[in-house]
Amino acid sequence: MGKKLSGKDLIKIGFPKNNSINVTLGHINRYHKRVKKEQILIEAKKVLINPEHYVGDGVWGKIAESLLNPVEVKRQELKTVRSPFQIFGENEIEDQAKYQLYDALKLPIAVKGALMPDAHAGYGLPIGGVLATKNAIIPYGVGVDIGCRMCLTIYPIPVSYLKGKKDQLENILSEHTKFGMYETHKVKHDHEIFERDEFKTIPFVKRLKDKAYKQLGTSGGGNHFVEFGVVSITENDNDWKLPVGEYIGLLSHSGSRGMGANIAKHYTYLATKQCPLPKHVQQLAWLDLNTHDGQEYWLAMNLAGDYAQACHDDIHARIGRLLGSKPLVKIENHHNFAWKQTVDGEECIVHRKGATPAAKGELGIIPGSMTAPGFIVKGLGNEDSLASASHGAGRLLSRRKCKETLTKSEVKKQLKAHDVTVIGGGIDEAPMAYKDIHKVMANQKELVQVLGTFTPKIVRMDK
Repeated sequence: MGKKLSGKDLIKIGFPKNNSINVTLGHINRYHKRVKKEQILIEAKKVLINPEHYVGDGVWGKIAESLLNPVEVKRQELKTVRSPFQIFGENEIEDQAKYQLYDALKLPIAVKGALMPDAHAGYGLPIGGVLATKNAIIPYGVGVDIGCRMCLTIYPIPVSYLKGKKDQLENILSEHTKFGMYETHKVKHDHEIFERDEFKTIPFVKRLKDKAYKQLGTSGGGNHFVEFGVVSITENDNDWKLPVGEYIGLLSHSGSRGMGANIAKHYTYLATKQCPLPKHVQQLAWLDLNTHDGQEYWLAMNLAGDYAQACHDDIHARIGRLLGSKPLVKIENHHNFAWKQTVDGEECIVHRKGATPAAKGELGIIPGSMTAPGFIVKGLGNEDSLASASHGAGRLLSRRKCKETLTKSEVKKQLKAHDVTVIGGGIDEAPMAYKDIHKVMANQKELVQVLGTFTPKIVRMDK
């Protein structure tokens, strides 16, 4: 018997001559490379005899599934008719983003869709795309940065501090926030997230734990930020009983870091293998939630979302301690995620790729740009938008276009005019790169009620 496990070894112990052999070899090769062949065969025999005992098991569950109820791989065709949809602020949205939604609405699993007024083209689903599906999850419908989210803390600190203590506040952001692929905090904090079962029971996720621990409390590159600014509460009837007026706020925007990106990449690959689609929509490949991989992605996605929240909690706790002030209010929301939600009377999976959940009474933050206000909102539960709203102003210029057409001096002029200080941040995040947030908000009056605004004053981004 050779050292390496082969199909012949599995056939000898009774495995059927079908795809269960390929599934077993692939899984063993990925997660059990260092286990002796004899031990693997003893375990594999147990699974073969009682596969039903191993359903849902992190290591052997997929092999049990291949023996009991193999995943059927068949080429999927698009429907000829789109599922129902609604576009908000249609005149402000590029055609390519609309076409991407139209393609998604022709998937056999599509139930209903919507496009938010900040929408622009992306990979798979457009950014600002919302899609309800039947018992299926599209990893690229959630996006690469799983659980990318907003978090706003409001402090009882006079707004005059933004000028009077400007150097101190700049220093807090420079020294105590970390960005990009390589920066991490010298003093690491622990968090209950690392005790979660998914880090023990899902072999692929287990490998990501060390990096996730190192990156806790850090932010990504691109459009992610941590910033101080002015919160204006404009409605007396707000959920926190805060008097109308101005406060200092800390706003952060970031996601699940390397962990989320790796989960997205891994399960997208599995989806494309199990769900062959026409080439132009291959990125919309889905996982059936009744399969081992579908269930595993669902658990991993939710873990990544909770990890993203843990990162924001860490950022706000660090900075709150340095400010020496207790928060009055904390408002937060995901905008790259999938939820179970009732749509037209049936339970669906609602993907929001760059869209804010806006169920009736649900609170959220819709940011503008470095120089434009963000909005504190309460959802109106509009069924045409699948209870969603925009996740920001949306890009007007691509990153490449920014580098080709904008100059640093133009950006400096804009920042000076709005009295904004920026630490880091590339030209591809210039204020001019974004749509007019006021137009975007005007196009979604039927989706959210505005309770207040956040105007950035000291912004920290990746270098």
